Amino acid sequence: MSARPPGPPLTALPGLLRKLAVDRLGMVRDAAALGDAVRVAMGPRKLYVFNRPEYAKHVLADNAGNYHKGIGLVQARRVLGDGLLTSEGDLWRAQRRNVQPAFRPARITAQAGAVAEEAARLVASLGAREGEGPVDVLREVTGLTLGVLGRTLLDTDLDPYDSIAHAFEAVQDQAMFDMVTQGLVPSWLPLRTQRRFRAARRELTRVVDALVADRSSRLRDGDGADDALARMILAARGHADPRTGRRLLRDELVTLLLAGHETTASTLGWALHLLAAHPRVRDLVREEARGVLGDRVPEADDLHKLTYTTQVVQEAMRLYPPVWVLPRVARRADEVGGYAVSAGADVLVCPYTLHRHPEFWDDPERFDPGRFDASRSSSRPRYAYIPFGGGPRFCVGSSLGMMEAVFVTALVTRDLDLSAAAGHEAVAEPMLSLRMRGGLPMTVRTVR
Repeated sequence: MSARPPGPPLTALPGLLRKLAVDRLGMVRDAAALGDAVRVAMGPRKLYVFNRPEYAKHVLADNAGNYHKGIGLVQARRVLGDGLLTSEGDLWRAQRRNVQPAFRPARITAQAGAVAEEAARLVASLGAREGEGPVDVLREVTGLTLGVLGRTLLDTDLDPYDSIAHAFEAVQDQAMFDMVTQGLVPSWLPLRTQRRFRAARRELTRVVDALVADRSSRLRDGDGADDALARMILAARGHADPRTGRRLLRDELVTLLLAGHETTASTLGWALHLLAAHPRVRDLVREEARGVLGDRVPEADDLHKLTYTTQVVQEAMRLYPPVWVLPRVARRADEVGGYAVSAGADVLVCPYTLHRHPEFWDDPERFDPGRFDASRSSSRPRYAYIPFGGGPRFCVGSSLGMMEAVFVTALVTRDLDLSAAAGHEAVAEPMLSLRMRGGLPMTVRTVR
């Protein structure tokens, strides 16, 4: 007979539930401190937190069909609808098959020039602001990731749509509010969070409709276009129900806009923050970038030569995984690592805590890019490190995201010194992604 995972002592339960509202990272860390499998009762609902690689593999890969998207992402459906992040079953499989060719390795390799150009543009923009005082580097890299997204996946210039990032902040705020309140607060109440969300949803609808209209005007059936937006538009045109096709197109594009820029911007923000705090590592990245690139921008083949820079990005995603938690709901009763999981239960696999598990990571709180050297990582379980998820829902954009993060980290570090603004503390804010609260103000100095 399967055992039931242990729960927190009754005296600890109120604190855990309070942290769900005000300190979600504290809640998952407290849960992980109780054990690798923990069961928390939230009224009639049950929450299971699993924190071992083999448990993560079971939920995300081995028995993935039994687990649908859970808390947080369910609430995000108010704006994401049935996009790739939130859809399930046959609809999700059809959407994934349709966009997958836009992410095939040969096509991503061909986008290296566009990524490098956007990275160089970021460096020039930051360099031009030397001596101005603190610059919000997170805002700057968010603009970069939107530029890369537009050029590589949408065949569209997203510069005129700088409202996207602000709109998605409001969307994430509302999703977390709905998660904490379990959706019990009526959406029509004139609360500030809900007013901002409604305005953001209107703005995203406006942007998406404009992007679709522009791309559609340049798209003809059979013209060989292989960008993600073109494939979405052609799929919508071929849908048996035109109205449903248009709705799904909007949902998929909103999801791509969010997932395609938010996670990479978060990774870059944390990587540049960590490099500023660790000058020795920064100097090694600069030395590698100069040795590999000289004075030029990166090319596709350089990605495999920037090995230490890649390790820095991997380590940034270990400490601050852009997708910090993978929520699921068990469709049927299951057994995970010998522990019984009831049907309908909420299940959390948390990369944030898994990436800090002391059994699999030496000195886990320390920033140490060398831990991703092959000589030190070959024996590590595959699911001890899951910044892009795992199983069939492994992030479709992982290769593009890594290229972008490595190229930008290399170019920025080669040409600029970024220093944390005096008095600023980088605080992780766990929303749909693990973003930085209040941005990343830094001073800029050009490296002569």
